[in-house]
Amino acid sequence: MQARWRSCGIRLLAWTWVWSLASLGSWCIPANEVNLLDSRSVMGDLGWVAYPKNGWEEIGEVDEDYAPIHTYQVCRVMEQNQNNWLYTNWILTEGAQRVYIELKFTLRDCNSLPGGVGTCKETFNMYYYETDGDEEEGEDGEMSDGTGMTEEEERVLKENRYIKVDTIAADESFTELDLGDRVMKLNTEVRDLGPLTHKGFYLAFQDLGACIALVSVRVFYKRCPFLVKSLAEFPDTIPGSEASQLVEVVGHCVNNSLPLYEPPRMHCSTEGEWLVPIGKCVCKPGYEEISGSCQVCKVGFYRSLLESPGCSKCPPHSVARQTGATACTCEDGYYKIESDPSNMACTRPPSAPRNAISNVNETSVFLEWSIPVETGGRKDIRYNILCRQVLPEGRGLDECGPNVRFLPRRVDLSNTSVMVADLQSHTNYSFLLEAVNGVSELAKDHPKQYVSLNVTTNQAAPSPVSVVRKGHTGKSSIALSWAEPDRPNGIILEYEIKYFEKEQDSSYTIIKSKDTEMVVEGLKPSSVYIFQVRARTSAGYGAFSRRFEFQTSPYLTATSERAQASIIAVAITLALVLLAVVAGFLLSGRRCGYSKAKQDPEEEKMHFHNGHIKFPGVRTYIDPLTYEDPNQAVHEFAQEIDVSSISIERIIGAGEFGEVCCGPLRLPGKREIQVAIKTLKAGYTEQQRRDFLWEASIMGQFNHPNIIRLEGVVTKSKPVMIITEYMENGSLDTFLKKNDGQFTVIQLVGMLRGIASGMRYLSDMGYVHRDLAARNILVNGNLVCKVSDFGLSRVLEDDAEAAYTTRGGKIPIRWTAPEAIAYRKFTSASDVWSYGIVMWEVMSYGERPYWEMSNQDVIKAVEESYRLPGPMDCPEALYHLMMDCWQHERTNRPKFDEIVCLLDKLIRNPSSLKKLVNSSHRVSNLLVEHTSADGDCGTQSQTVGEWLDSIKMGRYTELFMEAGYSSMETVTQMTSEDLRRVGVNLAGHQKKIITSIQEIRVHMNNSTVKI
Repeated sequence: MQARWRSCGIRLLAWTWVWSLASLGSWCIPANEVNLLDSRSVMGDLGWVAYPKNGWEEIGEVDEDYAPIHTYQVCRVMEQNQNNWLYTNWILTEGAQRVYIELKFTLRDCNSLPGGVGTCKETFNMYYYETDGDEEEGEDGEMSDGTGMTEEEERVLKENRYIKVDTIAADESFTELDLGDRVMKLNTEVRDLGPLTHKGFYLAFQDLGACIALVSVRVFYKRCPFLVKSLAEFPDTIPGSEASQLVEVVGHCVNNSLPLYEPPRMHCSTEGEWLVPIGKCVCKPGYEEISGSCQVCKVGFYRSLLESPGCSKCPPHSVARQTGATACTCEDGYYKIESDPSNMACTRPPSAPRNAISNVNETSVFLEWSIPVETGGRKDIRYNILCRQVLPEGRGLDECGPNVRFLPRRVDLSNTSVMVADLQSHTNYSFLLEAVNGVSELAKDHPKQYVSLNVTTNQAAPSPVSVVRKGHTGKSSIALSWAEPDRPNGIILEYEIKYFEKEQDSSYTIIKSKDTEMVVEGLKPSSVYIFQVRARTSAGYGAFSRRFEFQTSPYLTATSERAQASIIAVAITLALVLLAVVAGFLLSGRRCGYSKAKQDPEEEKMHFHNGHIKFPGVRTYIDPLTYEDPNQAVHEFAQEIDVSSISIERIIGAGEFGEVCCGPLRLPGKREIQVAIKTLKAGYTEQQRRDFLWEASIMGQFNHPNIIRLEGVVTKSKPVMIITEYMENGSLDTFLKKNDGQFTVIQLVGMLRGIASGMRYLSDMGYVHRDLAARNILVNGNLVCKVSDFGLSRVLEDDAEAAYTTRGGKIPIRWTAPEAIAYRKFTSASDVWSYGIVMWEVMSYGERPYWEMSNQDVIKAVEESYRLPGPMDCPEALYHLMMDCWQHERTNRPKFDEIVCLLDKLIRNPSSLKKLVNSSHRVSNLLVEHTSADGDCGTQSQTVGEWLDSIKMGRYTELFMEAGYSSMETVTQMTSEDLRRVGVNLAGHQKKIITSIQEIRVHMNNSTVKI
């Protein structure tokens, strides 16, 4: 009876499977799935092993296309204690670390079975076993390893190797009624395995007493398929083993394209999807992107920059005679200079100035003219003046001498007028006015264009007498002599001498002389007189000379003369001493850094309000304050985002204007991304709203992988928001402190390289950051550092001493260059100084620059040429770069493109980073001089607790005391083993303490070095 029922059950299952398969139609495999096993595609026997042999049974059928159908089924429900196993062949993983098993099966409802059933289950189990090779099977599928074990023992051993994946249950089971109506459906279940560590694995299916038909088994893994995106080619990529892991893949630029800023990258997810594109490829110069490929520029068109969107028509007066041009060649007679943008027309020198006129005033001439008719197509027109004196009797022309003055200057004039002074009177002059522009030097064959003016100077009074000398002096007389004026402007008829007793200038005497010398008599003995001399010609008197002081001789005895001479000597000595003291005080005050040049109000306005310096010729950055309506700047540079696209999930911080949150941004047609959301708190004023959105107006102009990206703004609803990309690891200084000692030098240098790349971009844009510090660098999950904080309106630090206030605003002293502190001269060079401080922060894992020194001490120390010491374990090459960034003369500091180039070389040659800054070098640059009252080194008077606090290891003070290390003398003898015994177990902390101890030993052995 049982045998007949079992046979019927098997026959019914087989019939059901044939019917179901015929109803499924064609099988479709997604592009990102790769089959390792598909029982439906095997043409011959599967060759799977069943144990016991009368358990799982393979039923071979064919579909309507006569393709083989493999079905394994079991239905021994009339018997007790079932344990039926079905083992697959060895399945090669092909390198996949996570695979998926798709099962299609039917299962009968136990309630539909007739009475007398021995056991019945509605589930079955799936197992797997990893191995690096296909293990040989014995005859008839039995394991045979030559150990002499019984069949039962071998079976138990084999089962114990397998690891359970899951218990599989059916969503839908069938009944006897279903067999007649054929309405049941296949069950489909998918399970995953991973991480897999061997080359392959076996699957096994265990039946404990169910009525099952295993219709198909498909084993597959997911991959990210070959992809071409943004002109970059990404190969087939197998994902990682963890469900949340992303595998970064660097793309290869194709079809005449090059990386823009950095190589393109994509991330392969475990679902076989390409995510998080970073960077992209663009067509190289001479090509443009059309329909996803780079097409060569046609004749007459060019493309010179990677950032350019496409080929452009050659500008006026230039041609491109071949395809693929990266620049256009100027036509004959037209020119360009290196600083001209590629889209600028070729130009030529200007014509001569027009409408030149002169106005003579005695021996001065005022020249004025109009701009040339033909400017050559340029705006950088300048003017040069050639002055020549007409020689008497037609003897030609001679260039004007050095005494002739041109106000404001003779060459490179930007305005259309000049004053020529100190000419000779009654003299003919010829002036040539020349207009030039940026290409005049290139136009060698172009004849110079002049306009000529001939003038004759008038009669003029003589110039002032410049020198008056004292001769013999008596008790009532002084002999004087003088030289003729430098420009007599005619024949000198006489000289007039004006003199008076000092402090009595309201009463004076005038005498005359036809010679250049005379003796003035009738003076008081031992009195100081003021003398002035002027000359007269037929044109009148010239101006008086400057005042000269002379003293008559005293009417005294020899003894009195000696006594007075002694008094005078003592007075002179005291005056010299006082002068030295005053000079020393002034110099000392200047070294302290408190004396600052008075700032031009317009310059102050530019530096403080605009927040940057605008360089001539920079092509992109536009100061939002140049807009009359700030809202116009916001909407020009920032995308307006509908508030419905944003969901605020949690608060991650607080800013000056409101809370900082994060959440998803869902824009139509784009993938959902996580963003940071800055909100403007309620009750704001219109000025606060403008200040809040000012940063977005600046940030929206930047597009670089190392600059924080602005996604958009919300201004048409409340609260007002600024939306930026989300940086998972927060600010760089906090991130470094949390991960002290956890990164390799190459990783740290990579972070520094990213910051330098972003600053190079800002410098090229003409933007000066002014507040570059590790707290204003953000770090994402891939350790990519991005420059942020362009608002300059928030409080710099909580510390009251954090900012040194001048008339221009607050300055972060510890990060700011000396010239910016003293004179508010913010440039890219001052940003380079700040970058050197950021380097120090990174290599010291977020230590505070200059530690606990006050701002005034920092200013004084930097002015006296002290610099921060090299951080522990800092490569010498990096410290040398820091010192270059801290050059007092800003022109001696490296530029950001040079810094990026150097860091790239260091990354390509890691061996150059092995040499570290030695202890003596570090100590020699220490800024803090802790000197005790008796003149001994500060370490000798320091307590152990103070020393540990100074190196931020104060947590171990009690442990040191309990272990008997209560003085610095005993501390200097400690070793690494001693530290472990004390209880300092962290390797990074051990290293920090040992390094400090080594420095103290150096100090003690070198009396010239102060700690």
